[in-house]
Amino acid sequence: TAIVGALVALSIIALVLSLVKIEDVTLPPTVKYGMVFDAGSSHTSLFVYEWDSDKENDTGVVSQTLSCDVQGQGISSYANNPTKAGDSLRECLDKALKVVPAAKQRDIPAYLGATAGMRLLREQNSSAADQVLAEVAKTMQEYPVAFKGARVLTGEEEGAYGWITINYLLDSFTKYSPKARTWVRPEAANIFGALDLGGASTQISFMPESSVANWNEAAKFMLYGYDYYIYTHSYLCYGQNEMLKRLTKELIAVRGELGDLLMHKIRTGSALPERHQQGLRAGTDSLEHGDRNVTLEGRGNASGCLAAIKKLFNFSACGQSQDCTFDGVYQPPVSGQFIAFSAFYYNFKFLNLTEGQSLAAVRETIERFCTRSWEDLSSSYPEENPERLPKYCANANYILTLLLDAYKFNETSWNNIFFQMKAGSASVGWTLGYMLNLTNMIPAEVPARVKGHVPSLWAAAVAFIILTLALGLAAVLL
Repeated sequence: TAIVGALVALSIIALVLSLVKIEDVTLPPTVKYGMVFDAGSSHTSLFVYEWDSDKENDTGVVSQTLSCDVQGQGISSYANNPTKAGDSLRECLDKALKVVPAAKQRDIPAYLGATAGMRLLREQNSSAADQVLAEVAKTMQEYPVAFKGARVLTGEEEGAYGWITINYLLDSFTKYSPKARTWVRPEAANIFGALDLGGASTQISFMPESSVANWNEAAKFMLYGYDYYIYTHSYLCYGQNEMLKRLTKELIAVRGELGDLLMHKIRTGSALPERHQQGLRAGTDSLEHGDRNVTLEGRGNASGCLAAIKKLFNFSACGQSQDCTFDGVYQPPVSGQFIAFSAFYYNFKFLNLTEGQSLAAVRETIERFCTRSWEDLSSSYPEENPERLPKYCANANYILTLLLDAYKFNETSWNNIFFQMKAGSASVGWTLGYMLNLTNMIPAEVPARVKGHVPSLWAAAVAFIILTLALGLAAVLL
């Protein structure tokens, strides 16, 4: 009996010791999600992002999980029926919830950022813009997400967030080091500029070689533990769709007809509406043609196209200043390499213009395209939207004017512009930069620590207890 009691006592002591000998175990970080709607002037897209909760220098290392294009036009087109603006988002919201775990859906921050289309609508009819935003907010609040608001971004915000996206995707801010097994800042960070061309506005953002003289055109960000100061400016009504409207107005005002036009001939009977709404700026009036319908009948005059487009810019407002683009807007000289995306990319891709081509070769390609007959074009591109096909000539000439005459790229710096729409598996645009910047405001989770038993000691303790109990039972039987 004494032997059995001693063995049981030893078993209890061993069990207690095995429970006392413990170590800290760090659990892997949890994954967080975020979603952003890009409500542009011509269409809306939804992007879902994810990142580990233990952020890198207070900024999440974000990756794109889902991209979904909303059916229909931009939300600003629903000014007369705001309810449809909210309903248009439902299909993409349903898809987003399929990729986010159910347990995390209630915590996913969801944003909608509207850009130039809504900026124009707000200037033209602020109450209609408010109603559209209210309806999209109402729809998003019906879903099990942490809705954070629907608002109209300023042009400078749109440009700056696009700049962040580009440099994040190209590893300019931080890069994973297999040797160090962590994210590090590249020793010689190559910071890219951003060129964005949408339907209603265009943006330029870059880090100038010297400090920004006009701080109204500057933005500051803290990313991955470092401060960045950039120049950024947005030009409302200088997107490609608004440009075409203003171009039509200019030609009719000057000639009374379209004359030598800049576009290829549109299908017979295709006409512009009686009223053309110019991209409004404060104090201007809408464009009216009275009771006339105007038919666009292009003649493929590339030089005439270019000359007419240049009249849309007020270059004389800059005088002799070298730090000025047009309309008297300050801009330091462009420096470094640039990524040109959105309509910059799509127009040049259609024209089969590739990186590394000289400026002379680009001009020659555009002029050759513009002189092709409509019959030739329509038969060569049977799958292209017939409403879009006649506009590539004017769009390409507009891009050249914007980059060379307005932003002041030249024969040398032209080779520093790269036209692309993706970097890796992620889309280039402002939404990822928006999400990255917001992660600075979303608290990081401290890595969870739990008390865990050392596996070897625990196994030894269990084996010892079983052995002693077995010996004790044998002693009792004997």
